[in-house]
Formats: sequence, structure tokens, C-alpha cells
Amino acid sequence: MGIEMEYNTLDVNLEGLYLNPSLSGSRRRKSSCDSADSDGGGVGGRGGGGDDDKCPSFRRDMEHAAAETYLITRLAFTLLRCLGLGYRWISKLLALGVYAVLLMPGFIQVGYYYFFSSQVRRSVVYGNQPRNRLDLYLPKTCDGSNPVVAFVTGGAWIIGYKAWGSLLGRRLAERGVIVACIDYRNFPQGTIGDMVKDASQGISFICNNVAIYGGDPKQIYLMGQSAGAHISACALMDQAVKEANGERISWSVSRIKAYFGLSGGYNMTELVDHFHQRGLYKRIFLSIMEGEPGLHRFSPEIVAKESSAKALSLLPPIILFHGTKDYSIPSSASENFAKVLKNAGVEVRVVLYDGKTHTDLFLQDPLRGGRDELVEDVMVTINNNNADGTNLVGPIPRRLVPEWQLQLAHKISPF
Repeated sequence: MGIEMEYNTLDVNLEGLYLNPSLSGSRRRKSSCDSADSDGGGVGGRGGGGDDDKCPSFRRDMEHAAAETYLITRLAFTLLRCLGLGYRWISKLLALGVYAVLLMPGFIQVGYYYFFSSQVRRSVVYGNQPRNRLDLYLPKTCDGSNPVVAFVTGGAWIIGYKAWGSLLGRRLAERGVIVACIDYRNFPQGTIGDMVKDASQGISFICNNVAIYGGDPKQIYLMGQSAGAHISACALMDQAVKEANGERISWSVSRIKAYFGLSGGYNMTELVDHFHQRGLYKRIFLSIMEGEPGLHRFSPEIVAKESSAKALSLLPPIILFHGTKDYSIPSSASENFAKVLKNAGVEVRVVLYDGKTHTDLFLQDPLRGGRDELVEDVMVTINNNNADGTNLVGPIPRRLVPEWQLQLAHKISPF
């Protein structure tokens, strides 16, 4: 049973009217990194200026927010109608509610930072499709030498959103790293091909424009978490194959210093049944992956096996992070992908975190404050590649959620 994409004339009109890149962008307070002023017609911003432009700009922002809310709500109801109300989904929904409540003290503080910090540039437009936007997390000082991480968030290919990367963005920005969290169309708004295309276009935008925001175009890293790790790996492999074949490309794999995959799955043919048991039913997942052929086509591990030596030689160093207690995507997914890459001569490394679940590394650990293993490991690679040999350091993060709540969230987490 497939899922029909329910776009009618009203949806198209709303997207064309309110989700047009020329009408989007967000007014931000200026930080020292804002060399591209969004009110001055810079990349991803709006032209115009003066007080007379404030009211129309505010109205456009409100219209854009209303259109996105309408569209996402409609797609959510379409998705729920297709998923049905099986016991797995009901139990996971309840667990998710409790999980969110336990972590709410941290979410509120991170949300305040996301919406009100002058170091966050929200909804920079990178393409002409709905949700072709990215958020920029800027260090207090950007002098053109700042490393850049292009980050693709997870969300089971269904509930991904750029704001999910705000905690990681904040932590890395405190270390002097610019982070660009790329949004992309989710199912049923799009299928995996659309997601990979969006991510690739976002990466292209970063490669071609990050210098405007104070980033070093020679120090760009690609990172993805969960479904975002899969999508970004697909984009990377697809680009390497195209580049090796001499096809037209908008960004080169050589621009990527390293790839970080966090809790990702890279062979969909081996994970489809696992996801079904976890509640992402096979018929839904096949619709996301564009049918049985898509499981093969959009499996970076399989693509790597079938790619030419020239394509694989173009890949940057690959570091795969995974928790050993990850039940959403088992750590063997990263280990198997690493074996295939290593056999092909690609520089690859797997970092396993003992006892960590699917969300510990990305949510609970950063909310705990203090030393963050994942951030430290990412920074080791970035610092080793710094041309001037300096180590980027930052303040010790404070705790955002009490320990007992984090421990309980760890046990209740539906992921």
C-alpha cells in the first residue's frame, strides 16, 4: 500500500506565495560575525532598509510562518492517517511526551537561545523549495578563519527540523566553529530523493557562501545525525560518483575536510525489517525510500561497494560515531559501513560510546553540562586540521537539566 502525495492547488498556491525565498529571512540583531547584513540585501537575506520596510517585513514573516504551520499541519494529518494508530505508535507517543517533559527545563533554555541570541541567524534561504532554509550559529568573533560544520539533523525522515541542531550548534559555536543546520523536506512532503537533493543544495550554498559569514571555505566539515547521517552520506556518495564520472556538479567533494556520521544507518536493505519492529512500518518506510529499488539506491554502504576506485578516492576522511546501546539504529550499522570503506581504501574511523543510546550523545549529554565526549571528539579532528596549529577551546558548559531527570529520560526514551 503506497502513500499518495496530497498536494492540491491550494497547497501549491500557498507555497508559491508564502514560501518564496525572496519573501523570507529573519531580522536578527547584529553580532560581530554579521558581515552579511540580512537587511542589506546579503545572501539569504532581504533587500531594502529603513523604518518603512519594518512593517511589510514583519507581515511577510508572519505570513510565511502561517503558511508553514498550515502546510506542516496538513502533512502531519496526512501522515497520521497513513500510519494509523497502532499500539507501537501510541506507546511511543506517550513515552515521547514524558521524555519531553523531563527534558523541558533544558529545551526552554536552548529555545530562548535559538530565538533571541544575536549569534543565531535563522532561516537563511538556500533554495527555492519549501523548507530550503538553514540556521547559522556564529561564534562571537568571525575573522574568515573559522571552521564550518554543515549539519543535517535527524528525525526518522519524517519529523526532522533544522532547530533540532541548536544544542550542537551552540556548543560548537562556543568553540569558534560556525555551524549551519540544514533543513530539508520531510515525508510526506517529499521522499528520500528530495531530501538528498535538498541537503546537497544546502551543502553547495555553504561551500559557495560561507566566507560571507566569516567562515573559512577551506575548512568545511559535513555532519549528520540519525536520518540526517544517512541523508548526508547519500549526498556525499552521490557527489563523489558524479564528480568521478565528470558530470556537472555545484560543489566538490574536495571541499569537505571530513565527514562525521552520528548514530546513522547506511544500508537500508538491512535496516528495513529492524525499523518495522521499532514502529516505522515497512510500507511507510518503502514509501519514504521510493520503493524496493530505493533501498538499494539510497544505501551509502551499497553504493560504496559498487562505486569506482576513482569515486572512492575522492571521499574525505570519515568518522562514524555510535552508542553501543542504540536500539533505534544498532551500532553495527556504522561498523559495517566502516568495513566496506576500509576495504576500499577510504580513510575511516569508528568511535563507539559504551552504554550510550540513540539520543544520549545528541541530547542528554549536552544538557548535562561539563565535558561533552562527542563535541570533544569532533573538535580533535577540527583542531588537527587547523592550518595555524591553534586549538579552538570554549567555556565549560553549565548543566541545563537535573541529573535525576536525565537518568529517567534515558530509561524512558522511545528512540
